[in-house]
Parts: sequence; C-alpha cells; structure tokens
Amino acid sequence: MSDALIKDIQDMLNEEKWTRAAITNYSKNNFIELSSYVEKAQNENCIDELKEVCDEHLSHTKNSIIGLYLSGMLALKKKTLDNSALVTLVTIFQDNRKTEVVKYLCQTIIAEDENNKFALRTLAECYRDENNEEIWKLYETIVRLDYEEAEIVKLLAEHAEENNDIQTAIDYYKKALLRYVNKGSATQVKELWSKLVSLIPEEIDFFYLVQRKVAKQISEVRSAALMQEVYVYYKDKEEWNICIDILKLMLGIDDKDSWARKEIVDCYRGKYADHSQLEDYIHISNLTQNWRNVFEAINDFEKHISFDAKNFVFHRSWGVGIIRSVKNDEIEINFGRKYGVKKMSLKMAVSALQPLARNHIWVLKATKTKEALAKMVKDDKTWALKTIIKSFDNNCDFKRIKAELVPGILTAGEWTSWSTAARKILDTNATFGINPDDITHYIVRNHAISQEEKLSDEFKAQKQFFARIDILMRFEKEADTTSELFSEMVGYFTGFLKSFTSVTEQTIASYLVIRRISTKYPNLNPNLSYTFEQLYNEIENPNALYSSLKDTKNTNLRPDFLLCIRELLPNWDEEYIRLFPTVLKQDMLTQLVNAGHTDKIETLVRDAFENYRDYREAVIFFFKESQDEDWFSNVGLTFEKEMIALIHIMDVNFREIENHTRTTENKKINRQIQTLLFKNNTLLDYCLVNDEDISKEERLERITRLYTLVNDVADLDGTIKMNMRNRILEQFPDFKFQETEEKTITSKGLIVTSKMLEIKKAELEHITKVEIPENSKEIGEAMAQGDLKENAEYKAAKEKQSQLNATGTRLQDEIDRAQIFDPSSVTVARVGFGNKVELTNTKTNATEVFTILGPWESDPDNGIISYMSPLGNSIMNAKVGETLSFEINEVTYSYKIEKIEVAKLDD
Repeated sequence: MSDALIKDIQDMLNEEKWTRAAITNYSKNNFIELSSYVEKAQNENCIDELKEVCDEHLSHTKNSIIGLYLSGMLALKKKTLDNSALVTLVTIFQDNRKTEVVKYLCQTIIAEDENNKFALRTLAECYRDENNEEIWKLYETIVRLDYEEAEIVKLLAEHAEENNDIQTAIDYYKKALLRYVNKGSATQVKELWSKLVSLIPEEIDFFYLVQRKVAKQISEVRSAALMQEVYVYYKDKEEWNICIDILKLMLGIDDKDSWARKEIVDCYRGKYADHSQLEDYIHISNLTQNWRNVFEAINDFEKHISFDAKNFVFHRSWGVGIIRSVKNDEIEINFGRKYGVKKMSLKMAVSALQPLARNHIWVLKATKTKEALAKMVKDDKTWALKTIIKSFDNNCDFKRIKAELVPGILTAGEWTSWSTAARKILDTNATFGINPDDITHYIVRNHAISQEEKLSDEFKAQKQFFARIDILMRFEKEADTTSELFSEMVGYFTGFLKSFTSVTEQTIASYLVIRRISTKYPNLNPNLSYTFEQLYNEIENPNALYSSLKDTKNTNLRPDFLLCIRELLPNWDEEYIRLFPTVLKQDMLTQLVNAGHTDKIETLVRDAFENYRDYREAVIFFFKESQDEDWFSNVGLTFEKEMIALIHIMDVNFREIENHTRTTENKKINRQIQTLLFKNNTLLDYCLVNDEDISKEERLERITRLYTLVNDVADLDGTIKMNMRNRILEQFPDFKFQETEEKTITSKGLIVTSKMLEIKKAELEHITKVEIPENSKEIGEAMAQGDLKENAEYKAAKEKQSQLNATGTRLQDEIDRAQIFDPSSVTVARVGFGNKVELTNTKTNATEVFTILGPWESDPDNGIISYMSPLGNSIMNAKVGETLSFEINEVTYSYKIEKIEVAKLDD
C-alpha cells in the first residue's frame, strides 16, 4: 500500500515540474487535497520514506509547492525542529499576496504545532492587516511562547486598558516593563515605569524589583531617577518611612545628590514633627551640612532622635525601660520595679541603650501579661510574625522567632503546632519575603507581591544549587510560567549546560531540569549540541554522582537520571548493574529481569556476597528483598553463608565506627543488620530449628559457628548476646561456652530496665530545661549587682552551674551507653541479668538471696545488686549446684548456688 502512495506522490511531483503551475493558480483547496496524502502516510507508517522522496525532489526543484508542503507537514508529524520547508512555502505565497492561502497554511501548521512561532506571527500579521479581533488571542499565545517579545506585550496592555480591564492591563504593563529592562531599552522603560506609577504606585516592592534590574541592566543613575517619580507619590501621601528608604537608596547611588539630601531632611521633619529635640538633633548630626558624609550624618541623627519622652529603650542588664524625660543632655529612664529609675547623659545613652518601637516584641513582653500576649500570638499568627520580624530591623530568622516565643509566651508543646502554621504563612502569604542576602531570614513587605516575584526573590537569595531547583519546580507548579521571571530562572540552569568544563552533579541536574521543563514548554528548549549519552560518558564516577543528586519534595532528579539511562543509553543494562549497589531500587531489577538480563543480576549477587566489604548495603537488600526470587535461588548461596556475610559486615562497621570512619552510615547499616538477624530471631531460629536433615552434632556445630561469630563482634549490644546465650541454654542446657565468651557478654554498654531509662531521661530533661535555665538567670541577676570578686551570690550560682553541667554530662553518657534489657530473654540455666538467686554462704551456712539488675536499679539494702558490682560479677554465668570462691577487697568468700529464678520486675 505504501509503495502505491509513494508512486502517486512521485507522479504528482513530476507533473508539477512539467506543467510549471503558476502560484496564482493555487488555492486553499489544493492544500486540503495534499493534506490527505499526509494523513495516508501517517496511517501507513511511511512518513520517513515519503519525506525522503520530497526532500530529494526539492534538492533540484527548491520551490516545488507540493514538495515544500509535504516535506514540511511530514516534518511536523515527526515532531522535528526543522520547519524551513514550511517557512519557504509560506513566504512564497506572502510575496505573491495570496493572503487566504497564507492564512490557511498558518492555521494548518498551528493545528499540528500550537507553539509554532513562525506560523503564529505570520497569521497575526494577516489578522492585523484586516483588523481581525482574533489577533489578540494570537498575541497572547506569542507572548506566552516568546519571553523576549516586549512590543506585543505592550500592545496587549494598551488593548486591555482601552477595554477597561485594568488588572489585565497592569499585568501586561509589568511584563512589558521587565522585558524592556532585559533588552536595555531605556526610553521604553521610562514610559512604562511612568504608566505603572500612575496605575499602581502603592506596589513599592515591585518598583524596588525593577529598580534593581535597571541598575544592573541599564545604569544605576537611571534607576535612581526612576525612583524619584515613585518618591513624589509617597511624599504627597506623607508615608515618611518609605520616602526615607527611597532617598537612602538614591543617596547610596550618589551620595553627593544635594536634592536627595535636602529631601531626606524634609522627610525627617515630617516624620518627627512632634519630637521635642528634632531641630537640635538635626543640628548636632550636621545633617544639612554637605561637608559631612551623608550616611554618617543620618546614622547620628537616627540614634539621637530615638531618645524622647515616652519612647522605649533596652539595656543589656536592666531590660526594657521607658524614657521619662530628656532635659538638656540628661535622660531619665524608668526600668520598672526591679531596677527603678536611672539617669545618664545623652552621649552614654546613645552607646548603652537600644531604642525600641512601641510595637517591638520586647516592649509587648514588658507591658502585657503573659496570658494576654499568648492569646494574641495564638489568635493572630500573621500579626505575631510581622511584629517579631519588624522588631529586628525587618530581618529575622525562624530561630529568633522561636527564641522570642518559647518559653516566655508559648510552651514547647504549643510551639510545635504554632510553628507549623507559621511556616505555612511565611511560605504562602505574599506580604512576607526573604532577605536577598540570606535565604534563612524573613522580611515583611509594605505591600503584597505576586507569587512570581516572591519565588523569584527566593531563587536569587538561595545560594544552594539543589534548593534553587526546588524553587524552580515550585514556580512551575504554583506560578505563571509565562512570566519572564520563570524564563530567567530556567536560563540559570541553561547557563550551566553551555559553560561547563567537566560533568558534575550540577551539570547532570541542570540537564535533567531542562529536559523536564523543555518537554512541557518547548519554547524554552535550548537545543543543546550534545546528547545525554555524550554527557554520561564524561562522568568520572556515576555511582558517586547519583548519590550527589539531591531530591526534594518538588524534584525527582534521581528517578529522572535513571530514566534517561534506561531510555537514552544503548548499554543501559550494564549501567543499571553498575549503579544498583548505590541505588538499591527493586524496579531496576524488575526491568533487568524483564529484558532478559538475569545472568548479570546473578553475577552481581555473587560478587556482592564474596566482596561484602564493598557491597554492604547491597548484601542487606538481597538478603531482605530477594529470598523468594528465582534468580536469587540460582546463585547457590546457603542461608548460613548469607547470615555470616551480614555478621562480618556488622563487625567491620563497628571497627570503623571506633576509628571514626563513616560513622553515621555504618551505624545505620548495623541497625538494619541487627533488625534482620536479631529482632525477629531470624538467626536464633535458624540455629535452633529441629531440622531432621541434620544430626544433633551438626546442629551444635552450626550453633557454635554462628554464636562464636556473633560473640566476636566486640561492640554488639550485650543484651543481644545474652538473649542468644540464654535461648541456646534453654534448648541445650549442657552446651559449653568458652569462658572468654561468657565474660564478654556484658562487657560493653550499660544494661538497664526500660523503667529506669525513662526515669533517667526525665532527670536529665529536668536538669537541662529547668535547672540550668534557672541557674543561668541567677548568674545574670548576680552579675547585674556588680563587683563579682565579693559577690557571694555570683560564686554560689557559678558553683551550682559546674555541678549541674557535670551531672548532666554523666547522665547523658550513661543514657547513650544504655541497652534496654528484654525480660523475655531471661533463663534460669545460669545466673544472669534479671535473675533472683538463692546462695548458701559455705563459711556461715547462711542463706542469702539477691536479685541481679544494673547499677541504676542497684539497692543492696533490699537485696538488689548490680551485675557490675564485685559480688554480682563474680556469680554471673554460674549454674545451680556450683560452688564459687572469690576475693573482694582482700576478703575471701565462698558461695553455693542453690536456686535460680526469674526475678519479678516492676512495670
């Protein structure tokens, strides 16, 4: 069937060449007929063959209408980026003023590829010439696709304004302004800036954003001139704080700007019109004198102006106070009942006191009850956040917010739920932003900004590469991706792909991000000159690179990396085998099995268990997840060999931990192994199971082998060894343990009951959260009294501090070493932890009864002794009927073990 179709096309092409049909003879109907051949080619799966015929024809008949149309439309069907044939075709009909044909061709192209910029722009030109209102929809699409287009954005803004759609007009004016800034078009920037000042003068944060961009892209001087126009609006509104900020910005660009200096003096006069010392402080600071550095003068003035009657201040030792009076050069401050009224010179006040606004969180703490302030904080979290952030120069991190609220206003429990809601407010409320110089610090904006601007600011402030990817993907989910701010963020990662010298995790992450973005937004495709395979072949260590890729809740870099390997590398199976010990995903094995590569998986398993030091986590994965797989059975490993590999890994890890090597990773692996082998008694059940296929002697040999291996792991939890030993003795009471094995069971850690562990934890918590803070407060109060050498309260408080720190350190060390005793593991075959033991003193024939527990539970007066005590250690591991002689403090003792019972422990 396809052969007949190709022959028909060849005949048509030849007929066109022979007849030389004139352009004027072509109409829309001719192309409707040709389109049917495109559909047939697609249905018969011969697009490539048919396109090859057309391209060959065009190589010697370059203006063939049929050849250009079919080649171009077939290229669209193939989703290729080359639309040169269609561009040539449309241009031919444009030149011959065949508008209806041009419109039809463009509409056909757009129906196949809605993002085809050439067709969209050409069709828009046709609509413009005929005053077709459909042009505005085309313009909207063009603006969405082309982030550099500014003139059409401006036309859309003007059109929306003419139709009284003011909000849409504002959005487009903003977009046009930012695009003209990126182009460096100063004249257009000035025009649109003025338009937006007339429409949205209150959006000061937007104007600051544009000002920063103008300063960077065009010039700082022009950016200052633009801000002058905004300043006029706020001066008329007498919003002095914003006016002063604008003028400081302008003076920062040109500190010799006499106009700005004069204006800032006027603004200070407006802001502090009611201040009793205003003119004196202007004079003292030389604010009006051009010979003095303007920012030194501003700094002096702002320090002095804060000191006036009824204003609040803070002193490092005396806390919050209120100024009662300012007379000449003397200030009188009331610091409350505790510290009373203090007097000091103005000069001393400037250096010793910190001025506080009336709504400063410290002032609120000093002037309101804890209950009233707690209610305000809980009822209005947004207000609380704004209050605290503004209290610290409008620049505050979350640690500071917590420090101001806990425990003074909220309890630790209340903070947990409050902070969760507060973080959500900070992330979503557009009146909050982040400090451009420090992503961890929040600011409060004068007016809400768009989500696009908020995320863009976060992106710029963020210094961590992978955190920036997360912000980009948040933008893609939450904001308008037609914004040029989105294009700028994407461009950051495109830059990595165009300028790298070696392939790192950042290079690969950038590739994965751009691949994901350009798939959804083809207009952002940078059309890279290299492939993923070429990039991958330059990676020095794919396993290390995979580990370096950091995923967040909004990114999937690792899965995307594996997907690219699967889809874009011809040797993907070999790379999956190489990466598996790092990735450890079942899906990788499933794909390898489905593709018939079980032999490679089996080889990997053998290598892993034979070289367990290099494949520690892979061995755990295979042991835990692959026991029931057919390919795993084919490897030929015995269950005992698998467990022995795990025990060896655990031993190696403990040794490395002791040498401070890969400590965190090794602890994690050892926890996994202990769970697999001991939590569900997997190893014990294997040792003790009554297997009819082996003799009792063989079972005992198996027990000896595995127990010896476990016991040789020096740092393994003693309770695990004790439980294993006790279970073996229950089933084989005459089993002989080596003496060294018996003594090492309790040599490491500190065996404790769960009840005493909770008691000790509570004791430590009380010391750290109650006693130490109270002691710190006592030290502070004692220091405030001065003369530390003769200060008895200070010395007593410092001694108590040393005592508390020592006790806390000792408790923390013991808790860290604690190993919780499992009551179900107690046996009566030999004396051990958790036993009640009846002894006969062979020298006095007296009967003595002791319960063996730990040092925390020890209570000799009530017959409870520690297994670590001289007596407890001496009778450990003894059997009923055994007589023991030993020496304690140069005194010889002799006891016979009469009875061993399970001790009754309190819950």
